[in-house]
Amino acid sequence: MEEQTIRLNKALADAGICSRRKADELIFAGLVTVNGVKAESPALRIDREKDSIVCQGKKVVFSTRKKPCILMLHKPISVVSTVKDPEGRKTVIDFLPAAYKGRRIYPVGRLDFFSEGLILLTDDGELANRLMHPRWHMPRIYHVKVRLPHNGYNLQETIKTMQKGMTLQEGEDLAPVKVEMLSKQKNLELWLEFTLSQGINRQIRRMCRDTGLTILTLRRVQQGSLRLGDLPKGKVRELTEEEIRLLRRQAGLEEMV
Repeated sequence: MEEQTIRLNKALADAGICSRRKADELIFAGLVTVNGVKAESPALRIDREKDSIVCQGKKVVFSTRKKPCILMLHKPISVVSTVKDPEGRKTVIDFLPAAYKGRRIYPVGRLDFFSEGLILLTDDGELANRLMHPRWHMPRIYHVKVRLPHNGYNLQETIKTMQKGMTLQEGEDLAPVKVEMLSKQKNLELWLEFTLSQGINRQIRRMCRDTGLTILTLRRVQQGSLRLGDLPKGKVRELTEEEIRLLRRQAGLEEMV
């Protein structure tokens, strides 16, 4: 049976306020109150249903459901990876089934507007912060359909350049990227698989731009141990207990309670 009380630092992390370590700093700085009294220890146990928590002058609102929610969405193209969009475009939150609509769920990281595939959605603030931090960055695998610029284009040389590590036009140095051919070339088109170890913005698109390749489809198929599998576009599913356990281990959270 789940305990009624929880450590204050974990409660703040679960609410998506900050990481547990940052919560410790805020508490020691006197910026967190419990029922109007400054909290002195991150280990203070609180009841999220009964106690009033204020962090940096703002009341903390906790999810009505205690167990964190971790979902996988197969994001279609022309969808933004945000909770709200000022331009009125469809967001990843629009694909949540009705059962999740009342929760403070948000995307973990980004998948650009014209890309599709696996993206995580959660209300587990601590896990989300870990997964987005460079220290805990997990390899991501993408299947990319490209068009070569012309017959005679030396694709093998391009792959070698990417695998050695290249410098983008903007001057950013990239770590080596694992690139494999998934199909044979047909009408100058073929599928490639990219495995990325960095969190560089629009990395594959910029790599292909700088090497003369045109991207026709870009799909994220794996993040760490999580695989997109046959999840249809626009559909959401909860992670299994085993998937959550492995994900938390990869994020360095398996020993935290």
